[in-house]
Amino acid sequence: MFDPISIIKAIGLIGVFLAIFTETGLFFGFFLPGDTLLFTAGIFASQGLFNIEVLLIGCIVMAILGDSVGYFIGKKYGRKLFKREDSFFFKKAYLLQTEQFYEKHGKYTITIARFIPLIRTFAPVVGGIGNMRYRSFLFYNILGGTMWVILVIFLGYFLGGLIPGIQGYLLPIIVFIVIVSYIPVIIKILKHRLKNR
Repeated sequence: MFDPISIIKAIGLIGVFLAIFTETGLFFGFFLPGDTLLFTAGIFASQGLFNIEVLLIGCIVMAILGDSVGYFIGKKYGRKLFKREDSFFFKKAYLLQTEQFYEKHGKYTITIARFIPLIRTFAPVVGGIGNMRYRSFLFYNILGGTMWVILVIFLGYFLGGLIPGIQGYLLPIIVFIVIVSYIPVIIKILKHRLKNR
């Protein structure tokens, strides 16, 4: 379920677009492997399985639309979300962590959060809850979405063209990307635990 290679083979290009939209715009998308999906899609594009221009444009548009949907969910439902009970698709702790991240980094959170799993899904919601002006939100949304998609896809695309038979090394590379992308979350959790002691 969480293997990007199998996911991409099963869902194709349209599925990649929908996965990026879901991860960035809907609560239940927080478990989707956005970074590794983009990276693997970039490798697939380097092998001629996807058109790189279509992949880039589609993913950028979906990432921006996803964050905008998240913003309007936050604006509409606001603080009611903090009173919701936890479920498989919604964890209040993620929302609280994102709010703390937002308090620390301000409006730049919308751009920075693109590169941090979990925070990426909930940052636009917190932007909407905090009544961030949509014009300002949209600027950082476009900036972050464009940077995230281009950097991660091109990393996969260039490595795919550079390393012969890269498909054989995909799994360890993907595991490495997952570990690196979760480092900020792990640091945050460790700091929180040390502070509570």
